[in-house]
Amino acid sequence: MEIIELLAAPFVLAVLLVGIHAYLGFHVLEREVIFVDISLSQVAALGSAASLFFINTKNGSVLALMLPLTLCLLVAFALALFKRYEKSVSQEALIGMTYALASGALILIADKLPHGAEHLKEALIGNILFVTWSQVLETFLIYTVIGIIHWVYRKQFWQASRGDSKLFWWDFLFYFLFGIVITFSTRHAGVLVVFSILVAPAALATRFSNKILPRLLLAWGLGLVGIFVAFFMSYKLDLPSGATIVCTLTSLFFLTLFLRKFIIPQVSLQNE
Repeated sequence: MEIIELLAAPFVLAVLLVGIHAYLGFHVLEREVIFVDISLSQVAALGSAASLFFINTKNGSVLALMLPLTLCLLVAFALALFKRYEKSVSQEALIGMTYALASGALILIADKLPHGAEHLKEALIGNILFVTWSQVLETFLIYTVIGIIHWVYRKQFWQASRGDSKLFWWDFLFYFLFGIVITFSTRHAGVLVVFSILVAPAALATRFSNKILPRLLLAWGLGLVGIFVAFFMSYKLDLPSGATIVCTLTSLFFLTLFLRKFIIPQVSLQNE
């Protein structure tokens, strides 16, 4: 009962993260902008850090949400805008420079904050164990609305991700919704956790299937297994939950990749 009471809300939030990020991960892989997530996460972390200067003001709690969200949406708009000029302006270079700028600015801000080092650690791996049920419900509602939009306009979103659609607004809407998801995800889970949940399950699933639905189901399954193992290890070994999630999912990725590449082919040859 102790472990259930302690980990129930964090685990449900982690399940929600896997649910939406595993799907968005396929779009990110299709667009070949793998590091867009970690870049937007760092921008969100920068906004959260900057809002701490106003924490004791009248509108401090509002700024804690609106500042990172606004920064993320501005970057999302820039990414969608520059995608039209990707032949002359590399998307990966733009994403990399955004990450570098946000990281440098975050360090500068943290240097002026009390307990700045602790905030940097929280920005990287989050503090998911301290989420409340009200925060879980808030996240669920936001993710549900975004999930419905993606389902209704799934054809247009996939066309945009595959480069079939030249309409700016579909790219902008994708990055706009992606920025909202990243803002709320980073707020609770941190930059590295969000990146791991986005990329690892989706990248693994693409190794085993070419169809979207089997890939999605496999990504959800792998993500949930990784999250469950991470929380179990975190509780039993008294490890930081965020860092444990990152290490578990990335280790699962490399282990599966190794088995798929070297062990399974040799077993198949021996059976023949």
